[in-house]
Amino acid sequence: MNSDKNVGTTSVYTDGACSGNPGPGGWAWAVDGGPSGSGGDPDTTNQRMELRAALEAVLNVQRPLIVVSDSTYVVNCFKDKWYEGWIKRGWKNSSKKPVANRDLWEPLIEEHLKGGVEWQWVKGHSGDRMNDVVDQMAVEETTKLKELVANPPPPDLDAPWPTATAIVVGGTKDLDADQTESLQQAIERLDPATDIVVSGLRRGTELLAAELCLDRRIQLGVVIPFADPAARWPDTDRERFDLAFARSTWQLDLKANPGQPGTAIKTRDSWLATAAIGAIVVGDDQLAERFDDAGLSVIRID
Repeated sequence: MNSDKNVGTTSVYTDGACSGNPGPGGWAWAVDGGPSGSGGDPDTTNQRMELRAALEAVLNVQRPLIVVSDSTYVVNCFKDKWYEGWIKRGWKNSSKKPVANRDLWEPLIEEHLKGGVEWQWVKGHSGDRMNDVVDQMAVEETTKLKELVANPPPPDLDAPWPTATAIVVGGTKDLDADQTESLQQAIERLDPATDIVVSGLRRGTELLAAELCLDRRIQLGVVIPFADPAARWPDTDRERFDLAFARSTWQLDLKANPGQPGTAIKTRDSWLATAAIGAIVVGDDQLAERFDDAGLSVIRID
């Protein structure tokens, strides 16, 4: 374990990374020749990851220690004692606005005030070996979460309908006249006695297909990523959603995070690929390829 010029004082290096800012991010801390730690968050910011790295370091490394960071956001708070003004003003900044990231700042400042922690800034990507080590660790955590967000695993749930005759319908929100006619023809070829259609009731292809199926008395399964996905829709579309949902044979809520709707929809689509034998996809090549890769028989309407 390396230490600085003060005998018995440990240097711990920290770093944070983020893709998209906000987006998937990672944090890391490490002692040269000693312990280390890393983790991440699927929806975060670079500043939050820098703070999380520092907090994890002071919670896990024996004091006295020096936290070495390339974040002026972190280091200058303690060098210039920003926290004194924040606390005095009731966690408001100099503009009288709430201090950002208080949930991380507050425990970190509490640890600092206990004593035994010093702060040192290092220029990032300047050849400092340990700074490069924690940077790579944080980036690796970010990359893992990016892949998870892009390809979320399906929830471990069984379909409440017979999957052997179920067909998923999905695709564009903005159908043109030809796509609408082709979708109508595809639904008309289904057999109400045996076929089941599964829809998420999103505006466009999904909602229209559900209504066409209900008109033909085809059993409908509705899968929503989280509760009340139509909460902010225009009144007319919301009424269509509510009616189709109420008339469907099966309703399933996957309980994904509504604060991350893009990821929630991908999670839903991953699960749908396990809950049907075929798919009708309108104007969405990526979705069609995803279902095709999952082994579904796909009808594409371009």
